[in-house]
Amino acid sequence: MGFRIDQRATEFRAIDRFDGGIGWIAHPEETMERASHALEIDGDVWVFDPVDADGLDAFLEELGRVRGVVVMLDRHKRDAGAVAKRHDVPVYLPEWFDGVSESIGAPVTRFGDELADTGFETFVIKNSRFWQEVGLYDPGHGTLIVPESVGTASYFRAGDEPLGVHPMRRLAPPRTTLAGYQPERILVGHGTGIHDDASTILRETLENARRGTPRAYAGAVRQLLPF
Repeated sequence: MGFRIDQRATEFRAIDRFDGGIGWIAHPEETMERASHALEIDGDVWVFDPVDADGLDAFLEELGRVRGVVVMLDRHKRDAGAVAKRHDVPVYLPEWFDGVSESIGAPVTRFGDELADTGFETFVIKNSRFWQEVGLYDPGHGTLIVPESVGTASYFRAGDEPLGVHPMRRLAPPRTTLAGYQPERILVGHGTGIHDDASTILRETLENARRGTPRAYAGAVRQLLPF
């Protein structure tokens, strides 16, 4: 199946556990494997692109008190407003995001090259009329978050690739944007993260994106279209 709309998950699957970070997939049966994350820095918890679920608040308490909820892709509003209101915090958006704040349903705070005072570096992955995506990098822990341009869900990957480029970006992969990072881990908005040999995997993913396009497209069609 694709993904559910307006239906709160009754369960979720924990993913991407590491020191100072956790992730979850709220509807484990979804083909799209919408992944959400929370990171702790200096005692504050930041939540990224959340899909809500029963028991989520207790899960987040493992890290501490929520400081803010971040939307990293214009299409990833998901349940950001609901989670933010429950924790009485703002939803943080890049200052250049357009047409997103009106449908958040919660107070909005904008950020620029750094996410508030976290030390997380932010950078533009894609900014167009149809695709607004920001990336975040935590230099202290080597954590790179890419919400959409790369992912590990099956329809992103060609064959046995551990990480794939989004089908719509295969022919123009974000090499210039992402090639400068040598992360220890990569967290993605669709699928589980990469925690071993992340820098090498990212480099090879970007280098081989175009070559794997036919195989990736064939796999995506099989995954997403009903037959």
